[in-house]
Amino acid sequence: MEEVLYQYNPWWEEAIFNEEIIPRERYLGRLIKYLDNKQIISLTGLRRVGKTTLMKLIIKELIRKGTSSKYILYISLDDYLFHQNSIIEIINEYRKLHKLKIEEKIYLFLDEVTYKDNFHIQLKNIYDSQNTKIFAASSSASMLRDKKASLTGRSITLEIKPLDLEEYLFFKGITLKKRDKQLYKSYFLDYIKDGGMPENVLSPNREYLMNLVDDIIQKDITAFHGLKNHQILRDYFLLLMERSGKQLSINKIAKILNISPDTSKRYLSYFESTYLIHLLPRWGKTNQKLLSAKKIYASDLGIKHLFMGDRDLGNYFENYIYLVLRNKKILYYLYENTVEIDFYTDDKILIESKFYSQLNEKQDKLFSEYPADKKIVINSVDKLALLNEL
Repeated sequence: MEEVLYQYNPWWEEAIFNEEIIPRERYLGRLIKYLDNKQIISLTGLRRVGKTTLMKLIIKELIRKGTSSKYILYISLDDYLFHQNSIIEIINEYRKLHKLKIEEKIYLFLDEVTYKDNFHIQLKNIYDSQNTKIFAASSSASMLRDKKASLTGRSITLEIKPLDLEEYLFFKGITLKKRDKQLYKSYFLDYIKDGGMPENVLSPNREYLMNLVDDIIQKDITAFHGLKNHQILRDYFLLLMERSGKQLSINKIAKILNISPDTSKRYLSYFESTYLIHLLPRWGKTNQKLLSAKKIYASDLGIKHLFMGDRDLGNYFENYIYLVLRNKKILYYLYENTVEIDFYTDDKILIESKFYSQLNEKQDKLFSEYPADKKIVINSVDKLALLNEL
């Protein structure tokens, strides 16, 4: 195990990084602040969204501020070489390797932590019995969920999301001044194709995104849940992308794929738990919220573009607005008498997305008459800035 641990932790022997890494300041600043408290920090989000990079940037910051590198351990627990060892056994070997006493504080960065059975209990035991600061990462919301509440009060969860348009431009080295607002549309169209996965933004590659989707379906859904038919999951995801931005009928998808409605519902939950999609409920009374069809949105526009191409740019625009609003508000869609308004927030803000177009007559009537504290129509890329005011 010693050789493997040294491979994962080159800072024990040499310079921490040879390559330049672009930081995501909106997350990095928060994570560095969390270094001062005891709680476990759980990082979650879409596979390859940058969780590992953020952990290594924190490691770099620790060393820069004077923490001896021997007090820092990074491992990825999906590595086959660790499959016979518990988390506690690995940490005990690490302490032996560096002759670190239990009372000496160590920083643990545990990637793909959900690959270990009973990881919640193990983290609780480490938290309670050792002097540690733990960062744990997973690409699945359902696997990370603490069903037995072992870590209640001991953990903070932070979802890492794909790059938004502002971060995308930063990664591309593009700076736009207010006088350049007419260029936003062109760059947004580029963003639709590239998406917000950091590696793909730096080196756009259709094959990279396709492999990412295949990895998630194969590793995080098919293998984890013991499913036999990989292709039916691929077909299911294609149908989801075709319906993104629309109300989703689980029964219709079940009929198309010749599976049961219960199976269709279960597959949908798998895709949501891996962050490939998000679901938006309808605004209304409790039974309407629970029973009405949900709208579906892609978590990354580049992945959506793989399957949909340049069709319906307005749909991409609406999807993007949803992703921005999801960071800020509890959201619903509004549906009254066959007329739909894109978003209604829990604090009574009505928002309609129109990509360089106008509301139709019925939408305009509902939008004007529906009671809300604030109403916003976003009909161009440069008006996305209005979302910053919410």
